Amino acid sequence: MKAVVTRVSSASVTIEGRVNGAINRGYLVLLGVAPEDTEETAVKLADKICNLRVFDDENGKMNLDLSAVGGSLLVVSQFTLLADTSSRRPGFSHAARPDVAVPLYERFMERCRERGFTVEHGEFGAEMQVASVNDGPITILFDTQKP
Repeated sequence: MKAVVTRVSSASVTIEGRVNGAINRGYLVLLGVAPEDTEETAVKLADKICNLRVFDDENGKMNLDLSAVGGSLLVVSQFTLLADTSSRRPGFSHAARPDVAVPLYERFMERCRERGFTVEHGEFGAEMQVASVNDGPITILFDTQKP
């Protein structure tokens, strides 16, 4: 799995002119699923992101996690994170097919909810417009295939 996590003061996803999900302070998570990913991968990545300490404490140091600031998550499926960019036209054969990706995308969000967080989301496979007010900006890349 790959995830691009951006600390935001607000973010939303719109589908066909209708806001499908919106959050205030928290993380915008663009999530890509690879064919070899498993439920264990989804749970570990969700835990890692939920524990990420990138919010400022009283001394201005990035020392607080999502729970400490009462943050939420907006999760958007993003198969393009798995793009093969060896040529000018990206290929997407490294992304999981929907029968694998959808359950793992859902499991990732379920795990974040199990940890007590509000999770908003896009719609897998839909044309979406994502808006965010990046805070910092702070953006972290996660790749479960790399240590």
